[in-house]
Amino acid sequence: MKIYVAGHRGMVGSAIVRNLLAHGVPQSSIVTRTHAELDLTNQQAVLDFFVQEQPTQVYLAAAKVGGIHANNTYPAEFIYQNLMMQANVIHAAHMQGVQKLLFLGSSCIYPKLAEQPMTETALLTGQLEPTNEPYAIAKIAGIKLCESYNRQYGRDYRSVMPTNLYGPGDNYHPENSHVIPALLRRFHEAKVSNAPEVAIWGTGTPKREFLYVDDMAAASVFVMNLPQDVYQAQVQPQLSHINVGFGSDVTIAELAQTVAKVVVYAGNITFDASKPDGAPRKLMDSWRLNALGWHARVGLEEGLRLAYADMQNGLSADIKNPASKL
Repeated sequence: MKIYVAGHRGMVGSAIVRNLLAHGVPQSSIVTRTHAELDLTNQQAVLDFFVQEQPTQVYLAAAKVGGIHANNTYPAEFIYQNLMMQANVIHAAHMQGVQKLLFLGSSCIYPKLAEQPMTETALLTGQLEPTNEPYAIAKIAGIKLCESYNRQYGRDYRSVMPTNLYGPGDNYHPENSHVIPALLRRFHEAKVSNAPEVAIWGTGTPKREFLYVDDMAAASVFVMNLPQDVYQAQVQPQLSHINVGFGSDVTIAELAQTVAKVVVYAGNITFDASKPDGAPRKLMDSWRLNALGWHARVGLEEGLRLAYADMQNGLSADIKNPASKL
């Protein structure tokens, strides 16, 4: 077996590599490339790589990601780069006879006002959240690419749709990060500077579900290695994707209070209602994956403590640069 993990330096990709190694996969069986070594938006370079390495499994964890501000500011980059990376890797995998591929999507594929918790069948049933629509469209295209190669060529390409992720290797950029790393950094800096308050974007009322990244990696490897008939019996006909969530959610206000507790920040927490809230709620219905035998293990406060320790120890990505991949 030769396993290619695309995006191995990012939060999810590095967690998948950790999980594979922990389960006895030899380092020599895991193939990786940095962005400097392989530009996944370059179709010919990706094809040449697959011809050279001939992987038997592919985890497609490479993506351009970011929070509300980044998605609003760089919509063209978010849709173009993600579309290109996905199309190039999935097509090259097919061309070189790779039968098994796992594509990592996002909960933002579901409509803004989807019934909660969101099921896999909610896909394409309503309008997307405008702030990250370009990114969501790209991820939907990735799912449909997998489905199309399965239908036409009999491939076994699966897609996992994670809820909001956090943990070691996250991006702590002050403007382009997701909510948990942004809050961890903001509360940490407020603590160090003795700032009297921390202002949070939005009203604090939206509810979000969060999953520790090593739980996501475990789910990814679990889904990849399920027998094809077992997996297909659980997902809907003509669909390739399955939800991966923690199982419960919290308000942004509750999240901020928990982050303050973990960081040991004693100042006030305020909310700027002039800033966008995003979708009012995003909770994944993960019963299909749970029925197959997988469940999340790391609770929110425990995960936040692990993430904060990682940030303090300097093990996360360079906070001076925007995130470019998972």
